[in-house]
Amino acid sequence: MERPGLLEAGQKITVTEGLLPSNYYYVIDPALAMSANIPFRYRLKSREGVVTDVIENDRGFYVTAEFDEPEPDRSR
Repeated sequence: MERPGLLEAGQKITVTEGLLPSNYYYVIDPALAMSANIPFRYRLKSREGVVTDVIENDRGFYVTAEFDEPEPDRSR
C-alpha cells in the first residue's frame, strides 16, 4: 500500500489473484495493495478476508489480512 488511510483494521476486503510462471500474487481490490509473490502451495482458496493490521515503516505500508481458508488435506 502506498498511501495512509486506504485500509484499516477490521475492514472487509476482496482480492484478485494474478498468475506468474512460478507463483501467484494478490491485489486488494480496487488496487489498494499488492502481495509479494506466493508459491503455488500457498494459493488462497478464499477471495474475501478481513484486514487485521496496517503497519507503516521506512519501506512503506504493510497490510495483514486474515482469510477463512479450509484445512489442508493431510491424508496424502
